[in-house]
Amino acid sequence: MLTGPALDNLAAAVVQACRSGLDADALRAAVLPRLRKAVPIDALWWAAADPATLLFTQSYREELPVESGPYFVENEFLHKDVNKWTELARDPAGVRTLMEATDGNPARSERYRDILAPLGLQDELRAVLRVRDACWGYVCLHREAAQATFSRDEARFVQRLTPHLAEGLRTGLLRRACDLEETADSPGLVILGADGAMAGMNDAAGRWLEDLGGRADGSDLPIEISALATRLRHLDASTPAMPRLRVRARTGRWAVLHASWMYSRGDKAISVILEEAAPAEVAPVIMSAYGLTDRETTICGLVCQGLSTRQIADRLHLTTDTVQDHLKSAFDKTGVHSRGELVATILQRDYLPRAIAGVPLSRSGAFAVG
Repeated sequence: MLTGPALDNLAAAVVQACRSGLDADALRAAVLPRLRKAVPIDALWWAAADPATLLFTQSYREELPVESGPYFVENEFLHKDVNKWTELARDPAGVRTLMEATDGNPARSERYRDILAPLGLQDELRAVLRVRDACWGYVCLHREAAQATFSRDEARFVQRLTPHLAEGLRTGLLRRACDLEETADSPGLVILGADGAMAGMNDAAGRWLEDLGGRADGSDLPIEISALATRLRHLDASTPAMPRLRVRARTGRWAVLHASWMYSRGDKAISVILEEAAPAEVAPVIMSAYGLTDRETTICGLVCQGLSTRQIADRLHLTTDTVQDHLKSAFDKTGVHSRGELVATILQRDYLPRAIAGVPLSRSGAFAVG
């Protein structure tokens, strides 16, 4: 594995790509070759995730057969095993290898016995892409049996990159939403030159600028935008989260401003995205198709996140019996008999078809509605 300045330079290149507002495919194309230089791998799986449910939305694989997908889904949601995504998403480190999870005996894992070993794969390194306690994606790296297992240094390097990758995925979704959405509350995009001068904006930005006390034509920018751009210029390279600011607009609504760098043909610019403070999540819309009540929908979302009945009861200030009653009703409406079947059903009926069809993601990380 690379060490010292070479490794730091590689990490810096990944961070720059994550701060460039790239869409998911472009981000992956920029990151993976660099990641392979530091952490050699034989196969991988990379996916965006819906922060509301932790279910994956768009996935990408290399050197893993397509027909293995259903087996991984079944193992993840219907069988007991180590190192599952919902468990890892709540772990402070968010990165763990199969060897570590099985104390060096991968045969203890059903996933290894039934899926990885038949494919000639040995160790597996799983990492959640998480920033500000929100999970935006997953990366799973594999090595063949003949290769060495993942070292602690390699795991720590991947862990070093994960918050930047999460921020890159989130920023890409925001940028894409600025291009695609045309509603009254669509995100606004303001582009500033490296010196802070106004360079351009999308159609929605004018409404946001006026609501924040500026001019719709961008000739007088709100002070918040200038302040955010200044913070970006002085951002430490080790900081994973890009600058953001929550501000109350003249109309009384709360807006969130996000700043990131843009790179195009060698030129460097600053993009500031302005959006509603609480973007709608699509998970409740999906679950409403089953006829679930609001309370059942909320509980099912927490089940998808891997919370136990007691944890759900504590969070919602309900008794465990009440939670169980709501779960039983949700089971009846969705035609399942267990929590694992419930999550697998929501994934297979609603998330996977949308992923296969290429339905775009909204800025909340879930599938766009409509």
